[in-house]
Amino acid sequence: MIHTVPAVYDGPALPVDLDEAAHRCLVAGFDGTASVPHTLKRLIDRGLGGVILFTRNVRDAEQVRRLTDELRAVRPDLLVAIDNEGGGIGHLVGAGAPDVPGNFALGVVDDTELTARCADALAGHLATLGITASYAPVADLQHHPDNPIVRTRSFGGDPGLAGRHLRAWITATEARGIASCAKHFPGHGGTVTDSHHDTAVDPRSYEELLPDLEAFREAVAAGVPMLMSAHVVFQALDPNRPATLSRRVLRDLLRDELGFDGVLVSDALEMKAIADRYGEAAGARIALAAGADQVIVAVPDLETTLACRDAVLGALRAGVLPEERVLEAAGRVERLVERYADPVDPATVAGWDTGAGQEAARRAVRGRPAPPPVTGAHVVDLFPPPHPALNWGGEDLLTELRAVDPTASGTAVTGEPSEPAALVAGILRWAEGSPLVVATCDAGLHPWQDRFRSALLARRPDAVRVSTGLPEDGDSLCSYGRGRVNLRAAAEVLAGR
Repeated sequence: MIHTVPAVYDGPALPVDLDEAAHRCLVAGFDGTASVPHTLKRLIDRGLGGVILFTRNVRDAEQVRRLTDELRAVRPDLLVAIDNEGGGIGHLVGAGAPDVPGNFALGVVDDTELTARCADALAGHLATLGITASYAPVADLQHHPDNPIVRTRSFGGDPGLAGRHLRAWITATEARGIASCAKHFPGHGGTVTDSHHDTAVDPRSYEELLPDLEAFREAVAAGVPMLMSAHVVFQALDPNRPATLSRRVLRDLLRDELGFDGVLVSDALEMKAIADRYGEAAGARIALAAGADQVIVAVPDLETTLACRDAVLGALRAGVLPEERVLEAAGRVERLVERYADPVDPATVAGWDTGAGQEAARRAVRGRPAPPPVTGAHVVDLFPPPHPALNWGGEDLLTELRAVDPTASGTAVTGEPSEPAALVAGILRWAEGSPLVVATCDAGLHPWQDRFRSALLARRPDAVRVSTGLPEDGDSLCSYGRGRVNLRAAAEVLAGR
């Protein structure tokens, strides 16, 4: 972790309005489920623009509502946000979040009314918890087959398809009084690197980027109140800096060409694409100077947030960061807060369609030719370890299959096993005399899955092949995601339900 400024700003005091404006430009993560840390309270008192919740802040629904109430008791105009994409990527499993299948499955079904029902369920649930901003939907187009981070989070690769589903999602979320956020501008789907882990570069020409821009243009036209920037270097736009830190991308392209005047928020600054090359603190200063209105510091270590804050205050005092730029950014945040900071009374929140997510997942998985039903199958579910930045609720295909076929058995393999040959031999013994189902999740990105599957198929060519990520050649069935409803829908097809 790199810090380029002291952890405590010790320069001359700024005018109160400018100090508050600088704090408005920060969104902070924190640790705990039952109380607001003292350091965070001080930041909120000085005008902190928002907080972002994660699984670490969630125990159950009542606890989350108490926490959001306590946060707003410090300052009522605080935006409380969370990543809430659906499809197994969310942080509210413990709080009873509605199950929806994720964007790619929704794109496969291509029913915008159904997408709106899924988005409404997620937004309605947020409203009951006192959370008023959702960093969703993903507007990235899934282009590169080796992209490691977008994939089933995307509605697909077609901008027209993505655009109409973005509009449905944004409109439904807005109707609940929740702020949506299309991400990650101008698109993360053409990279082969995950910006959580390293610098991501998109080498495509400007003409090749136009479809990605069109998806975001549709989100802007739908009235999305927030956009999130990508920590990606777009060589055709600015070969020297990632979009989050690029004036050419944030001001010239997004503001001037696309006409977006809502709040532009950065992706988390502790991601390696920013932290390793610039440091979080310098990243905060550069992002705001480039045109961002808020920067997210998602790590629970509030010293990192303080370092970012102090970098901004120091840059303002030195004249490196123009006062008018910070006041402009804070003004946009104030307008956002006026619309969304006040939560509704949970008792007044209308119910939502609890079956929309399962319906969407079933329609997606049944859109492919289904294999003959199997009973009493042995399931081998291969999938990579959960992404450290994205929540995983513990879903697996075997659990969902046993819910509809109690005679099923199986093995869930999370990550490359230490002794694959021994495990393959054991599975073949356990599955003897039973149908065999072999499920993989993006095996092209994780060669150990392909090797493991090949070893099983060499002895059991009759095995049913299932993909729980994007489809692969040779699959009998694809769920287009690993959300609970995705896996349940695949299990129902396997069991002939």
